[in-house]
Amino acid sequence: MSGLARPAGPVAPLPGIAHAEFRALGTVAALLVDEPAALDEARGLLDAELAAVDLACSRFREDSELSALNRAGGRPMHVSDTFVDALGVALDAAAATDGDVDPTCGGVLVDLGYDRDFTEVARGGAGTVVTARPVPGWRVVELDRETGVVRVPAGLVLDLGATAKALAADRAAARIHASVGCGVLVNLGGDIRVAGPAPDDGWRVLITDGTSTAAEDPRPARAGEAHRAVAITEGGLATSGTGVRRWRRGRETVHHIVSPATGECAPSHWQTVTVAASTCVGANTASTAAIVRGAAAAGWLEELAVPALLVRPDGRATFTGAWPHLHGTTG
Repeated sequence: MSGLARPAGPVAPLPGIAHAEFRALGTVAALLVDEPAALDEARGLLDAELAAVDLACSRFREDSELSALNRAGGRPMHVSDTFVDALGVALDAAAATDGDVDPTCGGVLVDLGYDRDFTEVARGGAGTVVTARPVPGWRVVELDRETGVVRVPAGLVLDLGATAKALAADRAAARIHASVGCGVLVNLGGDIRVAGPAPDDGWRVLITDGTSTAAEDPRPARAGEAHRAVAITEGGLATSGTGVRRWRRGRETVHHIVSPATGECAPSHWQTVTVAASTCVGANTASTAAIVRGAAAAGWLEELAVPALLVRPDGRATFTGAWPHLHGTTG
């Protein structure tokens, strides 16, 4: 159940909602709580969760568990519970999407030049794109969830970026609500999870060309985007797209969502796909897979009765499942 109830009303700050915004995990993070006095404690819990996920899962930190595993040369490695959780979620996402969301895409991303934090990649542009190749495939990853032992073949580069941020949103929102008791919204660069009591009209979220933004965030809507504001009362919401994390690689423009079957950047059939689900991980898995599946995504999401908004580069929108108010295609 997604808790995606209806179109939102006017996009404006809600009274009694406290807000903090900062950078984390290579993106903009936002925290909203319905008890202003709880904001500092909630921020501390969110910071702790983000630090744990970053130390476990960052491909750009030499001291992360992921980097250590990628350097292990095929040897088994004992990892933390956080890493077991993150890798398990990534493998589950791969299985659920028939490999369209695959954590063994790290080598392809490195070849494309995404080998450091995106702010540094975006300033680059040197190098050439190498010949594309399919990724090794998630089934070669060995994970014992009971003992916390992982092994990947020598030379394989894991990347957990497709799901780790969404997992962090899920974990942080649940932890904040359990510890503080307030209603909370955690937004990590468009990966959103809410927990606890929602405002009377729900948490209002604006779907833009690049991401999902809580309407209480202090940033204006762009012209023509008001009809993409929705209200959520529970669960998660995630937006994936090819228009934001783009960079030059030689003479080509590339982006961060690759097709595991080919090793090439996924075609930009959709500018963005936004999905609502019971968890942020579930929403992110479906939205990322939809970008990879291209034209076939709308039928796939409709068959699964997944509430989704799919926007083409020309602005035309397709709605599936129980996405509120409109159904079908507009534009």
